[in-house]
Amino acid sequence: MKAAGQSVRARLRIGVAASDPGLLRLAAGLRTVGAIALTLAVLGLLDAGIRHLVAGAMAAMVATFAIREKQRPQQALTLALGLPVALASLSLGAVMSSRVVAGDLVFVALIFCAVYGRRFGDRGTALGLIGFQVYFLSLFVGAAVSGLPELYGVLGIAFASSALVRFVLVPETPAGLLERLREAFRARLAQLVSAQLDLLDAGPDELEQVLEDVRDGTARLHETALMIQGRLEEGTADEPTARLVQRRIADAEIAAERLGLLLLTARSAERADTLTMHLPGAPVPAGRRLPARDEATATLRRDLQALRLLVLRPVSQGTGTGLSHVRNRLLGYRDEENVPAAPAAVQDAFRGIGEAARAVLGLRIALGGAQDESDDTPATTRSREEMDAEDAAIDAGEDEDRGQEEPTGLRRPTTRAAVQVAVGSSLAIVGGEFLSSQRWYWAVLACWIVFINTASTGEILVKGYRRLVGTVFGVVAGIVLAGLVGQHTWTAFALMLVCVFAMFYTAPLSYTLMSFFVTAALGLLYTLMHTYSLSVLLLRVQETALGAACGVVAAAFVLPVRTDRRTNELLVTVLERLAEVTESAVDQLSGGPPVELLDQARDLDQALADLRAATQPLTHPITPLRARRDTARYVVALLETCAYHARSLAATAELLPTHPSIAADPRLRRAGRRIAHNIGAIAAYVADDQAAVEIETGRSIASLLEPDIPGTPRYSRVTDRVLRHLQRLDETVAGLARPLDVPVAAPKR
Repeated sequence: MKAAGQSVRARLRIGVAASDPGLLRLAAGLRTVGAIALTLAVLGLLDAGIRHLVAGAMAAMVATFAIREKQRPQQALTLALGLPVALASLSLGAVMSSRVVAGDLVFVALIFCAVYGRRFGDRGTALGLIGFQVYFLSLFVGAAVSGLPELYGVLGIAFASSALVRFVLVPETPAGLLERLREAFRARLAQLVSAQLDLLDAGPDELEQVLEDVRDGTARLHETALMIQGRLEEGTADEPTARLVQRRIADAEIAAERLGLLLLTARSAERADTLTMHLPGAPVPAGRRLPARDEATATLRRDLQALRLLVLRPVSQGTGTGLSHVRNRLLGYRDEENVPAAPAAVQDAFRGIGEAARAVLGLRIALGGAQDESDDTPATTRSREEMDAEDAAIDAGEDEDRGQEEPTGLRRPTTRAAVQVAVGSSLAIVGGEFLSSQRWYWAVLACWIVFINTASTGEILVKGYRRLVGTVFGVVAGIVLAGLVGQHTWTAFALMLVCVFAMFYTAPLSYTLMSFFVTAALGLLYTLMHTYSLSVLLLRVQETALGAACGVVAAAFVLPVRTDRRTNELLVTVLERLAEVTESAVDQLSGGPPVELLDQARDLDQALADLRAATQPLTHPITPLRARRDTARYVVALLETCAYHARSLAATAELLPTHPSIAADPRLRRAGRRIAHNIGAIAAYVADDQAAVEIETGRSIASLLEPDIPGTPRYSRVTDRVLRHLQRLDETVAGLARPLDVPVAAPKR
């Protein structure tokens, strides 16, 4: 019974870690709710009035969610600077409350400064957010000059409560957060292996859904790897340790993605296209065949389950005969004599399991787990020696300065956004006054919010639509909640805290859900202030629609950044990063000097993530341009395929200095020239469709490596793997030409 209970708790822990990497959403919700609850408790003991309670709750929420720095000293400094900014903004709102025109002009100027402050990083963004939200707070509670001393005290209590919760009650250290992210990576890796096991067993009718689960699992693992990358510098003791963890995370990610592709191939007699793992609806090899049920595939299923067990076992439980036996058996597949007799595709899957087991072993060592080497087999010993050599070769490196010129003037994104939001807010103020002379500021808030974390007209349009939908359903919830709580003040506050927690917990997942909980919480606040009515909540919907529309109009006509322009700029960046990784990896595999390939690969991943986010307006389900939506999805899937092969090339090249079995092959440089040319040609054409460029096609990459001297060995097994990645990369890059309308040259004979 006790073991069963521990098993349930372990599964629950793994599930939570996988669904909320680093527990970031949980911590954000608890921290905000804790700050609000503590503020309300202190104000309640001081017998504060209802408006002061509402002001304190709103101020505590702002003081908590505005802080974005990763290091605690920087967080404390920003919070300390935020209090005088909040006091000044509150004073300004109270003074201008009776001066309509002057107050509107000051509000617009404040909005401009708040958005412009983003150019100064996280601190500038936080202080601008505090300034705007506290000014809004002064309008919401009807702050007057005579009541400023009490409100000053309320703000002081709110900021102090936020600091106490952040640094004492719900603390977060960079090292602790990184540890939780590692746990999330391990949990998501286990989930991906489970999905891959289902892939091996799936029947024809189930295959597409299981493939979608594998794609989703791969994307979630990749997302966690990027999150870890962003926290390594702050969460590790020194740079060599950070680079070691970075390498092990990259190894595990690449091995897991490659294993999925090999398993898809193993269930049929055809080689799977890498694009299948990134694009829903892509051709599936032998999609109508039933998966094999022979002895080899039965062993393959058993070993996938063993790999999942190896991933799930906590790092602190790294010893034990049973675990050692599993580890040794899986690592043995890295030696050809241990690979079972089976079709070539199934044998490749066994080799993929061996490489994945090696990556898991490296991950466990990097995370500091206890290592019992007494039961090691020769294959396991060899894997350890390889990783020891890799660890010894890690040197501190400096990031490459790409020398990109920063835009100036109105071309700078923060300046352009500040002008746009100022114009949009001015329109919202005018329109909002026509709807309500008392609550016009809701339109301004909606206009402000749709500009946060957006960079194009399409993104603003989608965000405005989502906010409106969430607000409409939130109004319905607000009506129900207001009827339930009646005049019970503390019940209303308790429900409001639930809504606030849900708002922060769901924010990264769904902007619509976040807007729903915001509106429901506001309905409770109106109830507390005795200003609740159905007409007020309906006015909230009208003001939200107006504010979102004003934001879209400003984005479309004032210094507009069209979605096409934005995506093209990001597409060029992705292609440039892809070219850097590919050229550097091929050069190193050809005998060139070592470079920081993993850093370049992560730069490519981040650029691709930015592009994926920017294409959301094009791929949104409500878009009427179906052909354009399909093209955007296809291009992103092709780029994800390119990134997978580039990461694999980089990982192989990283092993070159330390592995005696991997030797440089100068002929690879010749094979990479066409790929580099084609990537550059596509980037030039996307940047300027009048550019005189063409895509080169012709002989396969492998044929380019035919030896010049008859009788010379063609290439080694490792070179063969590199060639397969180069061949797929060459085909995928050439495939980008069709959807992007890049001219293709006639094949050379």
